[in-house]
Amino acid sequence: MPGTEDLLVEADRLAVELDRADPPTLLDVRWRLAGPPGRDDYAAGHLPGAVFVDLDTALCGPPGYAGRHPLPDPAALQAALRAAGVRAGHPVVVYDGGDGMAAARAWWTLRWAGHRPVRLLHGGFPAWLAAGLPTSTAEPAPAPGDVQVRPGALPVLDAGEAARLAAADEGVLLDVRAAPRYRGETEPIDPVAGHVPGAVNLPAGEYVVEGRFPAADALRERFAAAGVADGVPVGAYCGSGVTAAQAVLALHVAGRPDAALYVGSWSNWVADPSRPVATGATPAG
Repeated sequence: MPGTEDLLVEADRLAVELDRADPPTLLDVRWRLAGPPGRDDYAAGHLPGAVFVDLDTALCGPPGYAGRHPLPDPAALQAALRAAGVRAGHPVVVYDGGDGMAAARAWWTLRWAGHRPVRLLHGGFPAWLAAGLPTSTAEPAPAPGDVQVRPGALPVLDAGEAARLAAADEGVLLDVRAAPRYRGETEPIDPVAGHVPGAVNLPAGEYVVEGRFPAADALRERFAAAGVADGVPVGAYCGSGVTAAQAVLALHVAGRPDAALYVGSWSNWVADPSRPVATGATPAG
């Protein structure tokens, strides 16, 4: 896919890069919302040289009022990335179990932290296996990295900013959860069902299929149908900022590197009972 070389890497291309004298740093971030832990998958087999990094404890802050996957403490994130061998200016590749969500949040977190040379293995671990490439159960001990975490390199939204964007005549706040959650018909995780008033529903399955992104033109068309026109401010949220990070990556592929992430997402929005909640199939409810 032309124009995505600094965002996504295919398995066969990555295999060539890993055979070089100074290969990219590999981070295995496999994760499931309801478990079991991704480390179990990592122990059973991973890309040779990959270091496991836990999404919940290393790449996000503790759950609470700010959401289930809030921004990490910069010092703690820097320590975790250095322990994983991340070096300043050195390429990083992240991968997950194939749906691309945890890897996208890892990609977003590193770029937010100021580390630009990071890509996502397109299709994740299943794509590596499908290409017939080798795996390992050996756990590497990387030399400590020297990455410097400098927060703020990607735009974020807090609840007030998300509300203003959703209400703006010239702006779009995308809710990328499944339609029944958006409509308020069901809420399997958070205590309140519904959506941010004014947010437009664009479920993740409509622009990412099995962790793989369509070509940039197709993504632009899909986002345009949801109201994301050129020059119109755009942000995304989900339940806790993981699937929405994948939406931000898709927007980058589509040529919108200004897309903002509401990190706290719905889990932060409903933490304050005074915030309004819309239900139904339309943005206004």
